[in-house]
Amino acid sequence: MPRLLRSPIKHLRRLPLLAALGLASFGLAAPKVVEPARLPSEIRRTAEALRDRIAAGSKAYDWVREIVDRAGPRLAGSPGDHAAVEAALAILKSQGFANVRAEPVMVPVWQRGIEVGEVVSPVSQRLALTALGGSEPTPAGGIEAEIVRVSTLEELDQLDASACRGKIVFIDRRMARTSDGSGYGDAVPARSDGASRAARLGAAGLLIRSIGTDRARLPHTGALTYAKDAPRIPAAALSVPDAELLTRLVRRGGPVRVRFELTCGRKPDAPSASVVGEVVGREKPDEIVLLGAHLDSWDLGTGAIDDGAGCGIAIEAARQIAALSPHPRRTIRVVLYANEESGLAGGKAYAKAHAPELARHVAALEADLGDGPPLGFSWNAGPSAEAMLKAIAGLTGALAAGQLKVTKSGGADISPLIPSGIPSLGLTLDASTYFDLHHTANDTLDKIDPATLDRSTAVFATAAYVLAETPETLERIPEAARAQEAE
Repeated sequence: MPRLLRSPIKHLRRLPLLAALGLASFGLAAPKVVEPARLPSEIRRTAEALRDRIAAGSKAYDWVREIVDRAGPRLAGSPGDHAAVEAALAILKSQGFANVRAEPVMVPVWQRGIEVGEVVSPVSQRLALTALGGSEPTPAGGIEAEIVRVSTLEELDQLDASACRGKIVFIDRRMARTSDGSGYGDAVPARSDGASRAARLGAAGLLIRSIGTDRARLPHTGALTYAKDAPRIPAAALSVPDAELLTRLVRRGGPVRVRFELTCGRKPDAPSASVVGEVVGREKPDEIVLLGAHLDSWDLGTGAIDDGAGCGIAIEAARQIAALSPHPRRTIRVVLYANEESGLAGGKAYAKAHAPELARHVAALEADLGDGPPLGFSWNAGPSAEAMLKAIAGLTGALAAGQLKVTKSGGADISPLIPSGIPSLGLTLDASTYFDLHHTANDTLDKIDPATLDRSTAVFATAAYVLAETPETLERIPEAARAQEAE
């Protein structure tokens, strides 16, 4: 249930009644209604024409195809990662972007190896599983032990160490299907934190129910984080059907033994790069509106939706803006980040390398939620920014994408910019089916809907153009909020 619905005002059902009786009589102040800013008519007309032209058909899909087909899986530091950098550079150069470059960054390297699993008793059955990104390998020959099933991390924390010592902890945390992706945020700590919390109790290994919403027999990978104060144990995700098999066996009573083997492991850090290209502003070229997506992907599929789609959206939005005459006042900078999936090395390196000019970044936008129908934007900026964002939402509302949601960050790659106060916007899409494919072998180009991708690109480009062209800029993130995010 969303936190909003846990308000002391029961389910907000009484709000109309309170309004009718007079909020003041209840000691409540009437919420301030922010009116949309008035855009100059020329900016509005150009933004509408840009929006409609892209929505009618664009090359966003072509750029996704070029990256996916030329590079394939793009795990940080892998041959596919390097091929993706070359593909992105070639696209930006061929389309006439200015100042095209690869900005070097060292990235963590992890390689997947053999990954097999089976139920040993009370029956013998093969398990479809995959190592979590960053996992340690099992000892040679794998590990075999009784499983201890829990539904949540909180349930795990309540166990006595004697219940887990030498066993394989199985976290059967179900992810809710939601249109805004909030189910992922609720479930993902089982993947990121589960191994260390199980290890503190003496567990020999971790299995989790995949953090996904599908019922295919395809496990979902994704990064884990090892805590410094806990042993590093091997960890893998089970496909949803196999997780449910283990749950049924546990509920029948009696011990359930599982064996799994992983030969994955970390390698020395390696060079990679974020790819950058620009549409130079006509009046204020030193002021920057950043359009971000991430170039790397997990290795099971080919990263078409995560985040080839975002790369296609960012590239095409900027390319379409570049076709305008004249260019907008400010520079549009496309940044295709390295290593979002396993460490944010690209985002952190960009913030560090560009520190002298971050005060001149007027906004940062990110696309990293696949190709679902566009809904609008999440945003983080100063309070007065809402009026301009409502004006933008008035334009994108023509594509049923007028939603605005206040958030702490507009996206993972641009989050290292928050301590500098840069207003951040994340493109929000209908994520109802996104987590059926996310981090699986099923994340391939055939899942992209070109027409829907065009609509998302149109929404992204509309916001980018308005922010680059309007005389006013968005109020920066307040100092207190920056400090909170920096922690």
